[in-house]
Amino acid sequence: MRPTAKAHWQIHLCVLLWGFTAILGKLITLPALPLVWWRMGLVTLALALVPRVWRGLRAMHGRLLLAYAGIGVLVALHWLTFYGAIKLANASVAATCMALAPVFVAVIEPRVAGRAFSPRELALGILVLPGVALVAGGVSADMRAGIVAGALSALFVAMFGSLNKRLVERGDPLTVTALELGAGTLALTLLAPLMPLLFPVFAGPLLALPTVSDLVWLLLLAGACTLFPFALSLVALRHISAFSAQMAVNLEPVYAIVLAMLLLGEQHELTPMFYAGVAVLLAAVFAHPLLHPPRRIAHPEVLGTSEAKGIAD
Repeated sequence: MRPTAKAHWQIHLCVLLWGFTAILGKLITLPALPLVWWRMGLVTLALALVPRVWRGLRAMHGRLLLAYAGIGVLVALHWLTFYGAIKLANASVAATCMALAPVFVAVIEPRVAGRAFSPRELALGILVLPGVALVAGGVSADMRAGIVAGALSALFVAMFGSLNKRLVERGDPLTVTALELGAGTLALTLLAPLMPLLFPVFAGPLLALPTVSDLVWLLLLAGACTLFPFALSLVALRHISAFSAQMAVNLEPVYAIVLAMLLLGEQHELTPMFYAGVAVLLAAVFAHPLLHPPRRIAHPEVLGTSEAKGIAD
């Protein structure tokens, strides 16, 4: 098999594994806060065993450490609201909301990067609005809080993705990932006492040991859906363009929704209006890379911090 063809299969396997994160989030019985805390903590612990990470930390100056730590807090908030959306609605709704991320990026990234605002990206944002309305109208009223949480999750993706893009050249990628996830774990630890007051629906005891089944799912989430695709994406992105990778990543909501139908039977909870909204949102997401020429990926390793990547903005 040619290296390019093999790389395409590899990146699609990564996207499929990222699609499973929504399914595992539904299967794990822990509330959103302890779920994310365990996931980030397990991945941080694994990366702490890599000597390269510690060398990178020693070489990084204080202000940059703080900047990446701040981004890590946004990563934690993204995952917290993403899994919160799953708990409040279902995996299909949470995955669909991630299609809003490129729209938020279109607004946020020009300000962060100091580039001119693009009218084409504004048009893309307008195109998404009917899809959001259809999705909201296609779920029961008790799931709409999940849509709000999912939209917030997409906003946090856009924020930390744009900031990471600005700083990506300034740190070793593995070190950056470990620092961000470690900072996110610490932030959630400090936030935990306030969660019952601020967002009781997400709250849960951090130190309570997961059940055996939850622990198995958590290990799969941290290993098979985070670290393994993280490493495999590094190999694949040496042989394919940013455009090709973006098109593959855009399929993640599709994979997640199909998996939710096959494994969780969620099609019975949703209406044709919901799927019409999904079609509109995905059309906008697929149009996004078509409106922009592909760019070189300087450090594809930053893919490891999120399932919703936007790697060729």
